[in-house]
Amino acid sequence: MKQVFRIQWLFLVTCCLLFFTDSGSAHERFKLKESPITKADREHWSFQPIQRPGLPAVKKQEWSRTPIDRFILARLEAEKLQPAHDADRTTLIRRLYFDVIGLPPMPEDVDRFLADQSKDAYEKLVDRLLASEHYGERWAQHWLDLARFAETDGYEHDKIRPHAWKYRDWVIKALNADMPYDQFVRWQLAGDVIAPQNPDAKIATAFCLSGPDMPDINSQEERRHTLLNEMTSTVGSVFMALQMGCAQCHDHKYDPISTIDFYRMRAFFEPAVKPVRNQSVLMLASTGTSGQPSHVMIRGDWRQPGPQVQPAFLRVANLNDLNVESNDAKQQRLAFARWLTQDEHPLTSRVIVNRIWQHHFGRGLSTSPSDFGTMGESPSHPELMDWLAAELIASDWKIKSLHRLILTSSVYRQASRPKLRSLQKNKDWEQSLKVDPEATLLSRFPRQRLDAEVIRDAMLAISGTLSCKTGGRGVMPPLPRELQATLLKGQWKTSPNQDDHYRRSIYVFARRNLRYPQFDVFDRPDANTSCARRGNSTTAPQSLLMLNSESSIKSARELAGFIWDQVGSDEDRQVTSLIRRALGRVPSQAEQAELIAFLKSQRAMLSAEKRPTQKLLLPITDAEIKAPYAGAALTDLCLAILNTSEFLYID
Repeated sequence: MKQVFRIQWLFLVTCCLLFFTDSGSAHERFKLKESPITKADREHWSFQPIQRPGLPAVKKQEWSRTPIDRFILARLEAEKLQPAHDADRTTLIRRLYFDVIGLPPMPEDVDRFLADQSKDAYEKLVDRLLASEHYGERWAQHWLDLARFAETDGYEHDKIRPHAWKYRDWVIKALNADMPYDQFVRWQLAGDVIAPQNPDAKIATAFCLSGPDMPDINSQEERRHTLLNEMTSTVGSVFMALQMGCAQCHDHKYDPISTIDFYRMRAFFEPAVKPVRNQSVLMLASTGTSGQPSHVMIRGDWRQPGPQVQPAFLRVANLNDLNVESNDAKQQRLAFARWLTQDEHPLTSRVIVNRIWQHHFGRGLSTSPSDFGTMGESPSHPELMDWLAAELIASDWKIKSLHRLILTSSVYRQASRPKLRSLQKNKDWEQSLKVDPEATLLSRFPRQRLDAEVIRDAMLAISGTLSCKTGGRGVMPPLPRELQATLLKGQWKTSPNQDDHYRRSIYVFARRNLRYPQFDVFDRPDANTSCARRGNSTTAPQSLLMLNSESSIKSARELAGFIWDQVGSDEDRQVTSLIRRALGRVPSQAEQAELIAFLKSQRAMLSAEKRPTQKLLLPITDAEIKAPYAGAALTDLCLAILNTSEFLYID
């Protein structure tokens, strides 16, 4: 028995030694085979050439405002559904403001829109918001989720990347300038080659290396291998919506992507990734020579280089069978960026129009926005996706043109709730809920919760405290004392400038291992991987934070102070001002009476308790509050309104 065990043990050791011996002969031991791309492989919808479909015939032609509406309506009519009625103008302006610039409309904005009775009043509002500098601040966050942006390295030490914020500012600037999407992509992959004298073009390449990193790892070669594989996977998922990561170890189990495909694509970037120990790698390094040859890494092991590979375009998406003609490493990377953004590419334009659709309606035409492979979800409206992709290309890849097309459509202007006065409309609504329960067919506008950052920004905006300062290093607002006490020294240094505490959330320091509490509970991703679609949880900590945290209470006191300064102690005007600022509308008579009654009862209760002034949640204002119990009651009402569903959701 002992002899048998000894033989088995020797066999196991021999196998291990064979695997981990001289890696130079690995390709002799592992004969990699690569199946050719077949016609059947390209029959999947996402690999088909983009062809602009004709507009479908519909019965209710008068409903359509843009070509988008024809595609949506055709599907609704096929399902015997009626589109919802138009949302009222106060609902539309609030929806638009949050969607386009991530901020609530102020009462004067609503009044101006309601007073404009011109036929193109809504279209003018859309154009005004798309031209706002706040547009870039809102939509940059969507892209930063994809780019796994943070200002630290992550892992155990989570060291600060001193210049990472420059990439965030570049994204905001590029979006505000309406940089064509094809250029936006090319700059992030090869900006240093395209415009070597332009520092912004170099900064743009930080997209490739924005993921987590471990600068102090013992083996810098292992670090480089990890960075390259993570980068290659991210480029595949963000720009082509293909989950290529598993191909670093083995051929993709479902999609026609081989291990060799993965390392051919990685080879475009290998000469530009040059890590230095104990230093963060922020941008691609320009180089004119390929340096060491690229290899397939057997089973994804950095110690096991296999056969050599040359940079080559992903075969299944290379419909015209183009080849890389240059031997210069910089030009090869540029060739990849150009190949990815050619009009004939089957994936790039489809992917971005789906992402934009998702952020306008809460879900994409395909609900797997970073997986267009065979395991992803087929689009609910495939012809519409192709029409939008073709339209984007025909519009010189201008993203704002695509926004405008969607925002001015009838499908976007639909109501999210029924009209109670119309019996027939209610029957249509019941049918909509039955046949289209998740609003996949867009028989009504899908109600959506605000993102974490938008919730914070809205709280600052309605209290009149939001800073208008833009750009620069990330700022650190105060953290709860109990959280601060658990941190390592220097992990979060509260910004000494008080004004920085009120800056927009996109400028809050993005630490990979520590999310700002309000962002954490409302599902902001941790930036360790690319996030194509945020979670949408409903948890007790969300309510506890919004009701009891120091930041929420302070926002309520500041909002109460703003209202007190505007209207004084007049309870009727206080209620009207609060509802208009927080919810963007005028309160109903019933609401007005109920909230005034709350102020009176709360004031009476506090007065009966004879609570000392210093223990009251008084409005934060420079003016003297001669009626402290009335002031504290107003703060309580403000806090209650900040916790309503209507404040946290958009209809």
